[in-house]
Amino acid sequence: MQTGLTGKTALVTGASRGIGRAAAFALAAEGANVVLTSRRQESLDAVAAEIRAAYPVGVLAKAAHVGEPEQAAAAVEATVAEFGGVDILVNNAGTNPYFGPMVDLDVPRAEKTVQVNQLSIVLWTQTAWYAGKMSERGGSIVNIASVGGLVTELGIGYYNATKAAVVHLTRQFAAELAPKVRVNAIAPGIVRTQLARALWENHEEMLNGHIPLGRIGEPEDIAQAITFLAGDTSSWMTGQTLVIDGGAVIRPALSSNF
Repeated sequence: MQTGLTGKTALVTGASRGIGRAAAFALAAEGANVVLTSRRQESLDAVAAEIRAAYPVGVLAKAAHVGEPEQAAAAVEATVAEFGGVDILVNNAGTNPYFGPMVDLDVPRAEKTVQVNQLSIVLWTQTAWYAGKMSERGGSIVNIASVGGLVTELGIGYYNATKAAVVHLTRQFAAELAPKVRVNAIAPGIVRTQLARALWENHEEMLNGHIPLGRIGEPEDIAQAITFLAGDTSSWMTGQTLVIDGGAVIRPALSSNF
């Protein structure tokens, strides 16, 4: 089955690196026009130039802080002006400014984590629905959660709490926006990104030994799932969260009597 992405317009937040960058390339490879957003225009311009050189699709780079309503509105307005509207929204941008026990978490870093990881899902979905004309055009929204949102974990508990919220927001928006727009999420395990660097750098070999499929993830592993959820191949899916983690959450105990 064809993905049905040719000629569609996909807006990707956090698109200058990591999963967002890989998603933009994967969507362009399927024939979609791509709109890249992140905080730094120069980083976006570099990615946009690479995509233009590789694929005959429309590309727009528009800097925007994911948690600022005015900047989200400006990015969506630019998308409408260039391509007519938004068909696919990939809510990928994320942050984790705090590592440690939640009892020691300070308010400023807690607020930043919520603004970027959680409230941005609401903000960009609202903006795409109204200003981006998804309410008229229909389409697909893919939210990037985390496998951490499904388990407890020391050190990044508050980050994981916001990602658990993403899972629920996905279900809620899926119920509210159906049947016009499908809303699904991906819960990645440890992926080789800058955001997750502290989780894999210097101990990747040990991690690989505990993952049933033998390696940490690459951004392209998640990008391929994004194109699946964005396109026609998942046309009877909404409100779901795909866990893509190499099998980490189902790994057996380290010792066994069998």
